Amino acid sequence: QLLEAKASLSLAQTQHALQLQQAKAQINNMVPKKQFEQLQNTLREEQCKTQQLQESLQQQAEQTCRQLVRTQEEHEHLLQAAVEQAEGLEHSLRNAEAVLAERAAQLRDAQAQLSRNKLLIEELRGENRRFAMALQAAELKQKSMEEKNQLLEEQASALKQLIGKITPASLS
Repeated sequence: QLLEAKASLSLAQTQHALQLQQAKAQINNMVPKKQFEQLQNTLREEQCKTQQLQESLQQQAEQTCRQLVRTQEEHEHLLQAAVEQAEGLEHSLRNAEAVLAERAAQLRDAQAQLSRNKLLIEELRGENRRFAMALQAAELKQKSMEEKNQLLEEQASALKQLIGKITPASLS
């Protein structure tokens, strides 16, 4: 029994030493009350700052979201305006192309008419040359006829004179 008691005592002493050592380790790991309170105060301050930062971030996120929505709406309006402007320009372009096609057709018609007019002018010039030659020939003929007429008038005058001379002589 004594041996058992000694063994129990030894075991209890060993356990006590271990517990004492664990208690010392816990005490060494423990922070003094004042330092603990300071750490708690610092923790609360940091938690407040964190809360404020979270609230600030939340506000900034909401503001950024609203701004993003406004920007998106503005971009949609600008895009719509650009689409409408592009449609207007496309319509104007189609109108201008139609006018241009019409003018091109008019120019082709005018060019064809001009070509026909040039041919007519060439024909008229040819006719004019022929008329000029015919007129020149007629003038030459007329001059020749006038000369013949002059000659005949001179011959008639000479005959009249001769008859005038012969008639009194034959009457007598």
